[in-house]
Amino acid sequence: MPSRLILNADDFGLTPGINRAIGELSAAGVLTSATLMAAGPAFDDAVLVARAHPNLGVGCHIVLTDGMPVSAPDSVRSLLGPDRHSFRPRLSHFLQALFTGRVRSEDILREALAQIEKLQRAGVRVTHLDTHKHTHLFPTVWRPLLGAAERTGIHAIRSAFEPAWSQSLAQGGTRRRVAVRAVTLLKPAYDAAPQLRSHAIRTTDGTIAISATGSLDAESLAELLQALPKSGTYELCCHPGYNDADLDRVTTRLREHRNTEREALLAELSRRLMQPDPPQLISYAQL
Repeated sequence: MPSRLILNADDFGLTPGINRAIGELSAAGVLTSATLMAAGPAFDDAVLVARAHPNLGVGCHIVLTDGMPVSAPDSVRSLLGPDRHSFRPRLSHFLQALFTGRVRSEDILREALAQIEKLQRAGVRVTHLDTHKHTHLFPTVWRPLLGAAERTGIHAIRSAFEPAWSQSLAQGGTRRRVAVRAVTLLKPAYDAAPQLRSHAIRTTDGTIAISATGSLDAESLAELLQALPKSGTYELCCHPGYNDADLDRVTTRLREHRNTEREALLAELSRRLMQPDPPQLISYAQL
């Protein structure tokens, strides 16, 4: 059996240009999945794109930092930044609060449920969960997220740990590679979560291109696809889009590079699928 590969685009719903790129890549057969931001400025447009591309698996991109809550702010106070209306704007601020016990798991559960249920009310069949900036690498986040998945009938979640074979390619900057390697120490505890151990909620053998975020181009994507093992199930995490005026109006460090990723997916996935023994492309709905 060939390896299976989920091609997932994050940030669905952030801008119309990102939504358009996701729809185009899905139609081209080089994207199988996307995760939708419940409070994204282009949420309604993303729902229309999802309906127009029924083969695209759509998950919920749970946002706990750098965004707005779906819940009433007073009900998730431990997640909020200094303005008391939006989340902490930086991942480092969220992690500092998390590690010092100032983030309540009850607030994470409440907000995760609110985001998932918003998608479901819009008619989206949610295939899986992941998190903006991979915050569910940490037990304080993954435990309530797994609980939210159980309560909402979702049966899959991203494993935000990059496998050793992918890390060995030394893609991305040194600081990011060191961070990716360090958080791998948390994987045994994650894998031991009761919902994952019992397969009530399924996941992959790991997510590739995490180290390469912000530098994933045609060359690095080709290297990843060439190194993909002959068996196993992996997710490739990507951020395609269009660098346009709408993107200028939102906070994101990925701008021109969204064009680069979109073009790389079109070129390199099409080329790899024409070669012998290509991976089987699936979505989280097929785990």
